[in-house]
Amino acid sequence: MMDTKPEECSVCFNNYDDTLLRPRNLPCGHSFCSQCIDNAIKNGQLNCPSCRAQHTATAATQFPISYGMEAFIRKLKGMEVVPVETVPAKPNKASTRGISKKLRSLVEEQKSSISSLITSCEEVLSQLGEYQGQLGDWKTQHLQLQDRLYALVEQNKSAMKLLELEGTSVVDMTTQGEEGKTQLQAMLGSLDTVNTAQEVFMTINEVDQCNMEVEDWLQKCQELFPDVNTVHTSVKVQETIREALEMTTTETGATADPIHLGDSDSSIMTKVQEITGEISQKEITVEDLRRRMKEPVKRLVEAGRVVAVQEDQDGRRSARITLQDGQLYLHPLMRQPTPAHAHTLQESDVVGVLDPSCTLAFLDLGWAGSTRGRVTIQLTPDTPLARQFVLLCTGQRGHTYCNTKLLRVENKGQPGECVEGGDYENKDGKGGASLLPDLRGKYKESSQAGIVASVGWNLGDPKSAQFGITTRGRQDDDPYVGVFGDVVSGLDVVRAAVNHSDITEVTVVDCGVVLPL
Repeated sequence: MMDTKPEECSVCFNNYDDTLLRPRNLPCGHSFCSQCIDNAIKNGQLNCPSCRAQHTATAATQFPISYGMEAFIRKLKGMEVVPVETVPAKPNKASTRGISKKLRSLVEEQKSSISSLITSCEEVLSQLGEYQGQLGDWKTQHLQLQDRLYALVEQNKSAMKLLELEGTSVVDMTTQGEEGKTQLQAMLGSLDTVNTAQEVFMTINEVDQCNMEVEDWLQKCQELFPDVNTVHTSVKVQETIREALEMTTTETGATADPIHLGDSDSSIMTKVQEITGEISQKEITVEDLRRRMKEPVKRLVEAGRVVAVQEDQDGRRSARITLQDGQLYLHPLMRQPTPAHAHTLQESDVVGVLDPSCTLAFLDLGWAGSTRGRVTIQLTPDTPLARQFVLLCTGQRGHTYCNTKLLRVENKGQPGECVEGGDYENKDGKGGASLLPDLRGKYKESSQAGIVASVGWNLGDPKSAQFGITTRGRQDDDPYVGVFGDVVSGLDVVRAAVNHSDITEVTVVDCGVVLPL
């Protein structure tokens, strides 16, 4: 259904504003206010209220503001508040009939000049609106950073309070120790001066009492000091604050090099990008993703604003590019909305950076409504089965392992245990035809756990896109053939899937390849 009130958030039905309810675009293409997005984020995940697409997120501010929507709303409000009597009347064409042709030409020239100025005003007003939105966004980010700084200050205060309490306890115990030491020294002097048996017994009783008190003090010192919580908190808070300060590269009082913005005919936001070092959509390339990725590009990737696209006769498909734990991942091509303000790269260019001799692919397995883990596979260099596996992990030929189910477990609980999957056609084990005309090649044989192999009896099998992953090894004299990869991480995830009550409930929720940085 078409949205008849674009100026409203479709979740809370409040009008967008320039503070807490600013419109923001999700990677799936839908827009909601900042407050509703923050409320919808749970455990680092955001489900789009419209299409239920999942996005990794910790705060609404990581999604771009819909400046176009804000400009549209301002224009809409402007149209609503203009009084009828202020609307300029239509020009009376008859009023110029009595003037000469030369004067009429002059009038038309003036009208054209005014119209041009009006267009220029509208363009700059739109730029000012976008810039105003950016300023508001920065202000919000400053407030969030300020809150985090306050939190660090409060942590520092708490650590100092613990240190003060520990210091007081140390002073008290030191006083007790000094008193005990003084008493012991006095006891030594008394033992030197005893002359009678009665004095000896009395002095020994006093020494025994003093010894007990000092030994009790020694034991308390061993038990009380150091206080683990106090020391641990102090060290960790110091490390956290020190790291935060070391990350601050701008010195107090430093000023930026002057930039002569008046010499440029670029738009306001283009100049802002020049100042901040942001990457414009025209400038980003595949090389920007490699060899020590720069911070502006890294921020774009982490925000989900860099995608690979492929155009064909059926339209456009796009693939997410993500950065996790220092690894860059290319996900499969899907027919899905391209994120707003996305930076697009050609899929062929992105895939072209893969080194055939060391391709890493991945499968994310999930069941019972959640993703359980990632399985990373090192593919055998330059073999047809490995190339086919890459095609189905990236979706370059229109088919993908994404959303397929695991099919069966062979030899469950026995040597040679193997889980099978890969029916991208029917998802029931009856399909999975080859994407390549010839799968013949030189393949290794292995009986080890963690190998990835074709499950067809021969490489021309109509189900030869199906694959098997062994979870238990078997005797060397009975190896698997058609081996084209090895699991390098995540074999425990595969074993957990094997132990699930119904293997057909296990789904490949995502897949793709690792891109070299």
